Amino acid sequence: MADLEFEGEVVAWRGPAPFHFLVTPPEESEWLQEVMREVTYGWGMIPVTGRVGATEFTTSLWPRQGAFWVPLKDAVRAAEGIALGDVVTVSLMIRG
Repeated sequence: MADLEFEGEVVAWRGPAPFHFLVTPPEESEWLQEVMREVTYGWGMIPVTGRVGATEFTTSLWPRQGAFWVPLKDAVRAAEGIALGDVVTVSLMIRG
């Protein structure tokens, strides 16, 4: 059972390499801020198991600009046919 589920637009952040993310909405971000201290392994990163469509994956949520960013790996986006700007639903379960 998921700890949280939300719908979001796939966005890009241009770092040393381009990454694709979903950004947690305000309500979910507030909840994650509350539980973060109990589950982070450092730098505010929260380990999760995620699901988009039929594809399950593991990653860590990145705290950034008052929200948490969910990295969408290339393999996940390819398996689900996800492109930049698409709106998708993600389910997340905190690992800890």
